[in-house]
Amino acid sequence: MKIIKRSGSEVTFDIEKIVNAVTKANNEVVHSERLSSEQIRTISENVEQICNEMGRSLNVEEIQDLVENQIMNLRAFAVARKYITYRYKRALVRKSNSTDEQILSLLECNNEEVKQENSNKNPTVNSVQRDYMAGEVSKDITKRLLLPQDIVEAHEQGLIHFHDADYFAQHMHNCCLVNLEDMLQNGTVISETMIEKPHSFSTACNIATQAIAQIASSQYGGQSISLAHLAPFVQVSREKFIKQVRKELADTGVEASEEKIREIAEIRVHEEVKKGVQMIQYQVITLMTTNGQAPFVTVFMYLDEVPEGQTRDDLALVTKEVLRQRIQGVKNEQGVWITPAFPKLIYVLEEDNIHEGSKYWDLTKLAAECTAKRMVPDYISEKIMKQLKVDANGDGQCYPCMGCRSFLTTYLDEDNKPKYYGRFNQGVVTVNLVDVACSSNKDEEKFWKILDERLDLCRRALMCRHYRLKGTPSDVAPILWQNGALARLKKGETIDKLLYGGYSTISLGYAGLYECTYYMKGTSHTQEGGKEFALKLMNYLNDTCKKWAKETNIDFSLYGTPLESTTYKFAKCLQKRFGKIPGVTDRNYITNSYHVHVTEEINAFDKLKFESEFQKLSPGGAISYVEVPDMNNNIPAVLSVMQYIYDNIMYAELNTKSDYCQVCGYTGQIQIITDDDGKLVWECPNCKNRDQDKMNVARRTCGYIGTQFWNQGRTQEIKERVLHL
Repeated sequence: MKIIKRSGSEVTFDIEKIVNAVTKANNEVVHSERLSSEQIRTISENVEQICNEMGRSLNVEEIQDLVENQIMNLRAFAVARKYITYRYKRALVRKSNSTDEQILSLLECNNEEVKQENSNKNPTVNSVQRDYMAGEVSKDITKRLLLPQDIVEAHEQGLIHFHDADYFAQHMHNCCLVNLEDMLQNGTVISETMIEKPHSFSTACNIATQAIAQIASSQYGGQSISLAHLAPFVQVSREKFIKQVRKELADTGVEASEEKIREIAEIRVHEEVKKGVQMIQYQVITLMTTNGQAPFVTVFMYLDEVPEGQTRDDLALVTKEVLRQRIQGVKNEQGVWITPAFPKLIYVLEEDNIHEGSKYWDLTKLAAECTAKRMVPDYISEKIMKQLKVDANGDGQCYPCMGCRSFLTTYLDEDNKPKYYGRFNQGVVTVNLVDVACSSNKDEEKFWKILDERLDLCRRALMCRHYRLKGTPSDVAPILWQNGALARLKKGETIDKLLYGGYSTISLGYAGLYECTYYMKGTSHTQEGGKEFALKLMNYLNDTCKKWAKETNIDFSLYGTPLESTTYKFAKCLQKRFGKIPGVTDRNYITNSYHVHVTEEINAFDKLKFESEFQKLSPGGAISYVEVPDMNNNIPAVLSVMQYIYDNIMYAELNTKSDYCQVCGYTGQIQIITDDDGKLVWECPNCKNRDQDKMNVARRTCGYIGTQFWNQGRTQEIKERVLHL
């Protein structure tokens, strides 16, 4: 059995440390109030048994709480007071410099919590360590100086989650839709170097990747670009190649018709598109941003985003090449083709591509093959999105999310035209719905009262985020605020006008709707009674956001939080506060947003239909998924799911598996087993390899693919997923 020290490192549980600590406290009280050595041993053994039953590694603070409880159970109040006093004195000493141990453990690569914090960061790499070290300092400053104490305490107790505290000390926003069209068509500046409008498709792709890296280093969330902004440069290359071919043939004395010249030029266009797409894929994967990971970027593929004719056909050509190269994958260190995490791809389903025989049906079939092989693209239904995202002019809109699932609200610019690219999200604070439920003790009147208290905490925390950005000069990130990625502000001008009136959003996240409903109603939210309560709760959260928006002129929006490491944190906090409640707090994770619980038996179509009702009530961000087996030999089934998505839900994905064992060459599904210490580990079913450094595992965790493994809570969630198809 393992425990996690305060530094984050994982060590073997040692019962004698508990015996020694209680004995020291015991020796400080008068003889008549002391515990016997047998009682001290019993206390220690009871704590050990409870730790074993938890099914996860407890941290030191949790174990000390258990020790306190056991001493109190024996009514040894004098000993308990001495033990508590000792803990308090030690805490004061640690608080004087709370970051040292964390930073040292990072440098020694033995911080177990940080190792599993982000499934796309390798904590042994210097740049990642540097980012985490800066993050520890930022979190320390944030907790001690920048946030009100009640918000800090609520965050640490797991009542709410103040996202990305490791970046809060800086004036940085969350995620964005990059206005790549403005940057390419009107020029930009990267690292104080003027970049003019590109004269070829491949150059446009190169500029796009350089911009992506710079943007990723200036914010802490995901970013999205659209292929529609690159497509016009295919024609730029085409015209250049036609001139080149005509001149080359004339120079060599070869006569050729205009048709032949264009035919030869088109061959070069296709090669140019292949080279440009390859540049995007490989540069995004291999670029290292200042936060120690590849840029978290999403590529949007929407045919109807450009006019019919040559530009749309060129967009289809580029989209086809993106899908082909992703199907192929990238080579790992052994030269084996594997699934990359980024860029994430989104393919829009529309009338011209969703029906067999439609103009771009072959493109959709290729997308289905790509999903079966590499887990992407994800799918947006143009039809459903236009029903849900209606602007002030009454027009339905279709546009990408920012990163994995964060959606902007509809917005009209000063010319009364829809605007999405160049907009961003100010940040997220999430309310733990499970804790609200458990705190109410199933009293529904009390539930709503506690929820209001927690929402007030979230509102004040979100306003802290807003005020942290207010007054930020455009000079802090020129590529964002001055050079077109998000705006064209002047030097020294603040970003304040972009924080109000709906230009940017700010997100109230929520987590654990399933467990919350199960506790309050004794049933899943998929069942009668449970569903009614869950929908009422979602509507209440939406109404709260609308109320806040009206009061502040800031666009608050309800966001289905993609918990990664926080799912484990919330679960640990719930167990500490309420113990293990069957079906509610008895796992090491809680359910993301509104999702059906991962263990619940439900078919793919029923799941998508059910979740569509909740997705539309999560306008600030949401994505649904279905868990499927190997679909490489069943592409028609993938297409059927895609067609169902088009008719029923705005945004969804299919979770397939794509693993490789570097020891034996096995390709298939790497399994999760429990080792002798009770810890969940990954194991090759063929050669029993358990070395994570010698396997490539890709799993969808939060709307995006993770490849660097996960904490014990998320690993348990992955292990318990049932198939929906």
